[in-house]
Amino acid sequence: MIIPFSKVPLTGNELRYIDEVLKSGWLTTSSKALQFEKLFADFVGAKYACAVNSCTSALHLAVDAVGIKPGDKILVPSLTFTASAEILRYMGADPAFIDVEYGTGLISPSIIKSVLKVNPGIKAIIIVHYGGQSPIMTTREEEGIIDICRKNKIIVIEDAAHAFPTKFENQYIGSFGNVTCFSFYANKTITTGEGGMLVTDDETIYQRAKIMRLHGINHDIWERFTTNKSSWEYDIVSPGFKYNMPDINAAIGLAQLEKADYFRDQRQRCAEFYLSNLKDISAIDLPICRGPIENHSWHLFPIIIKPESPFCRNKFIKMMTLNGIGTSVHYKPLHRMTYYKERYDLNPIDFPNTEKIWNGTVSLPIYPTLNDDELSYICQTIRKILS
Repeated sequence: MIIPFSKVPLTGNELRYIDEVLKSGWLTTSSKALQFEKLFADFVGAKYACAVNSCTSALHLAVDAVGIKPGDKILVPSLTFTASAEILRYMGADPAFIDVEYGTGLISPSIIKSVLKVNPGIKAIIIVHYGGQSPIMTTREEEGIIDICRKNKIIVIEDAAHAFPTKFENQYIGSFGNVTCFSFYANKTITTGEGGMLVTDDETIYQRAKIMRLHGINHDIWERFTTNKSSWEYDIVSPGFKYNMPDINAAIGLAQLEKADYFRDQRQRCAEFYLSNLKDISAIDLPICRGPIENHSWHLFPIIIKPESPFCRNKFIKMMTLNGIGTSVHYKPLHRMTYYKERYDLNPIDFPNTEKIWNGTVSLPIYPTLNDDELSYICQTIRKILS
């Protein structure tokens, strides 16, 4: 068998909606993007949504809109993609990297409390919903991350690139923090090819992001070309960016959104298969699902090759590849990346759980069209390699 790491399901209304855009004669941002924004905001329970060309763009707009300034210190887990931290450097702010839990790859209330004791003056935190699971946000039983941040007047930005549709308890991610950013990259839980979405309940944040996503123009510039009114006049109110989402991409997103729950259910099917069929292999640790399995979006299924395994992680990946199975690694931690390591004098010893994850982590294929025969082959191959 040849089983890729990722495969995009495109069996809905993608072609129909793209055809509508082509026939409209207007291919960039317009009605499809506006429709996608409204439906996405409704889905996650947010008041406002701003469609953009990547999650990185959404994060950049978020840190701009909440007022991050040069010299500000922002908490960021080291176990994440570089976008979570690089957008802070765009603003001249500094990431303060923190460790995560082993098993979930998530930050926790206890980690945040410990870090705040030795890092005064933290302006904001970027919460990464690693793999598609939410950390402890806020509960009646214990103090969650949101509660700690409110008490300490810390702005909450959620990097939800992995987390659609993810819930914490009975609430979708997208309505907890000050602002939340989603990814629709080609391998994400729903895709627009390239794209992202910023959501918030704060109108001031939304209006700033909406202006800054398209050159700092003070109104939706496509109205100049699509309305019957004489509306050529516009103003530049800030030096903005070119981050808008074209209607071609939004058309794909609309079709994907219609099947988001089905896609999530099918990824859960894959996760349950792995959890059941790999649980007795002593050479690996499986991901921990803290809450109900239905709350997890299962963007990733990362296993960890233990130090006592017959093969190290890199050898394991090579052997999986020889057997026709694609895998990936999420992630090489940012404290090991040259730029961050040298600029902030970072030492792996300060990130023990992240290091333990990094040294053994391998992400297995998990997507809606992965069938039981393919899942069986993956599990059998892992068993053969590690036995």
